[in-house]
Amino acid sequence: MHVERDYPEIREAIAKLCEQFPGKYWQQLDRESAYPSRFVHAVTEAGYLSIMIPEEFGGSGLGLSAACALLEEIQRSGCNGGACHAQIYTMGTLLKHGSEEQKARYLPLLANGELRLQAFGVTEPASGTDTTRIRTRAVRDGNDYIVNGQKVFISRAEHSDLMILLVRTTPRDQAEKRTAGMSVLIVDLHQAVGNGLTIKPIQTMMNHSSTELFIENLRVPVENLIGEEGKGFRYILDGMNAERILIASECIGDARFFIEKAANYATEREVFGRPIGQNQGVQFPIARAYAQTEAAALMVSKAAQLFDEGKTCGAEANMAKMLAAEAAWFAGDTCVQTFGGYGFAVEYDVERKFRETRLYQVAPISTNLILSHIATRVLSMPKSF
Repeated sequence: MHVERDYPEIREAIAKLCEQFPGKYWQQLDRESAYPSRFVHAVTEAGYLSIMIPEEFGGSGLGLSAACALLEEIQRSGCNGGACHAQIYTMGTLLKHGSEEQKARYLPLLANGELRLQAFGVTEPASGTDTTRIRTRAVRDGNDYIVNGQKVFISRAEHSDLMILLVRTTPRDQAEKRTAGMSVLIVDLHQAVGNGLTIKPIQTMMNHSSTELFIENLRVPVENLIGEEGKGFRYILDGMNAERILIASECIGDARFFIEKAANYATEREVFGRPIGQNQGVQFPIARAYAQTEAAALMVSKAAQLFDEGKTCGAEANMAKMLAAEAAWFAGDTCVQTFGGYGFAVEYDVERKFRETRLYQVAPISTNLILSHIATRVLSMPKSF
């Protein structure tokens, strides 16, 4: 099952690294609800989390397409890049819109692994995906902002040094338009916790280090403002597009993991005196999953290329995420069906990956909202909300 892939050197190297972290490693983490610190440390030490940081700051200076190849291969190998993938796309907000002083202060430390920037503080309980309705407020007080509010489903806040935080510096009803009046702050989590920030873990069906944040009179230096006050929504859009494309690449990796597992098992497993893969009722769904995955991979590649070229890619990023997530879910369901009862056994890793890939039908944006975006922004149909 060989298809020519881009960035073969990156894929080969990360696949070799992932061999050090077999299924038993992830199974134990699941049992303990623990963060994969050893895996993240190995990926960081190998320089992969700095893949998009410019060489002048100690990174590799590669584009989003290379990062997609990296994360896809991590997922295909049976590991979980979700434990650290946010550093790649959150760093983009700092890289594209941060001041020269901010970039000089943070990027080299992110590149060499001294700092982690893996938390993206956007979603709130009352606003969900309607980002313009966030209520977390930052009010200027001398050289600081005083921040009050709440965030939810913020992954890795307990395992990150820094967080990109979206706040309202102008209330929505006072802003010139609904996307105006939001600002982006860099929060030093070590200084913030216990001084206005409380982090509460959220237990979920997958081990994803999700948290809820309670913010009360948190002081953040004005020098930690990224770009101009009130223009934060535009700054995080690039990060959101990058996030969707990178997660789409992870879904492609998941799908390929499931397809390889299912095809191999169907070839080896014998029932009624013959391999179950000899039956078209078993082999056809696997073949369909393969076709869907390869088609979705082309959209992911197109979206990443547009992003790297600095072109508008909102629709493509959304379509890539939707198609890849659906391909992964179908491939996962097919894999479970192929394995039968063994698909639910922890030791085969199918059930773990099945749970993990289900997330991406919902996050970082739900399928229905992607369809709405395509209908209204691409096809010029009337808005429903």
